[in-house]
Amino acid sequence: MTFFHTIILGIVEGITEFLPISSTAHLSIVGALLRIPDTDFQKSFNIIIQLGAIAAIVCLYIQKIFISKTLWRKVVVASLPALGIGFILYALIKNFLIGNTALMVTTLILGGILMIVLERVIAEKNLRTGYIGKPLEMLSYKDALIIGMAQSLAIIPGVSRSAATIFAGLLQGYSRVAIIDFSFLLAIPVMIAASGYDILKSGSLFSSTDWVSLGIGFVVSFISALVAVRWLLRFIKTHTFTYFGVYRIIFGVVVWYLLFL
Repeated sequence: MTFFHTIILGIVEGITEFLPISSTAHLSIVGALLRIPDTDFQKSFNIIIQLGAIAAIVCLYIQKIFISKTLWRKVVVASLPALGIGFILYALIKNFLIGNTALMVTTLILGGILMIVLERVIAEKNLRTGYIGKPLEMLSYKDALIIGMAQSLAIIPGVSRSAATIFAGLLQGYSRVAIIDFSFLLAIPVMIAASGYDILKSGSLFSSTDWVSLGIGFVVSFISALVAVRWLLRFIKTHTFTYFGVYRIIFGVVVWYLLFL
């Protein structure tokens, strides 16, 4: 992996991690388009640089992180399904799912179609009832667990973690702002655990050059995630997620053509 590759992948990770478009799929697809060898370190790199994006969330949400112990207990409850499944299926995820470009392209397209359909369902329901959504303070432990179960679907490459959690919350009646805040906070324990576990499993095999690449990727993903999250928080005030659904379909079709046809 070259310095150029490290910068590009760091930018891709930071921008796509919290948008409902699947960072894992984008990292793997961009890596394939750039002809980056699909090595074990490459897979670890894609997992570990998520810490940069998480650091951006910690910086932006520092007050909410320490303001409510009750909220964090709900974050822990919601994290349990993904942590358990990720631990049990770690080898399957890293060796067979990550890097499966055909699977990623397929889930990108199908996920985009599903997002468009769900947005229409939610919009019709809100129009009919005049409902504006529940605030984060009303989140129950049961609802948090359901959102966490939806998050665990993101072990499938191309299934966006943020999209799964956001729509699970929207379908339960929470406002867009509330569920996005919870989705961001929910990413912290899951991604720290995933990155930390990969470092424990594979870190001893990394060379000094590998660690430098990880450091650069961390910094770049941190900066780009700051920009992306701030943009998303402004965007959702006046737009729906339908645009991201359309993007997923177009991107998936274009990648399918470039890589397979």
